[in-house]
Amino acid sequence: MSIVKINALTVPAEQREVLERRFASRAGAVESSDGFEWFELLRPVEGTDQYLVYTRWRSEEDFQAWMEGPMKAAHQGGGEGGAGGGAERPKPAASASTVWSFEVVQQAAPKKA
Repeated sequence: MSIVKINALTVPAEQREVLERRFASRAGAVESSDGFEWFELLRPVEGTDQYLVYTRWRSEEDFQAWMEGPMKAAHQGGGEGGAGGGAERPKPAASASTVWSFEVVQQAAPKKA
């Protein structure tokens, strides 16, 4: 079965809009990656300042290939404001990040009527 990666991002209140805008502008950056199955950006409602970035992958190898390829290139060269080329990278919106890894052992979907 699939694997799930959850990146818990600590985001100060004044950076929430910046983080959400950056994710919105990523425009399909992960969706075409081999083995990618699902993405969600979860905004905290109360009791925490942590956003959760949920991704599901066919395998750990697919996730690692994305980390070493497209994700690494996107974070080294640009994101908001263009591709590298001497341009200064924007300050991270999150003040801390922790990645949690899970294997999917059970799953369910809504029953069709």
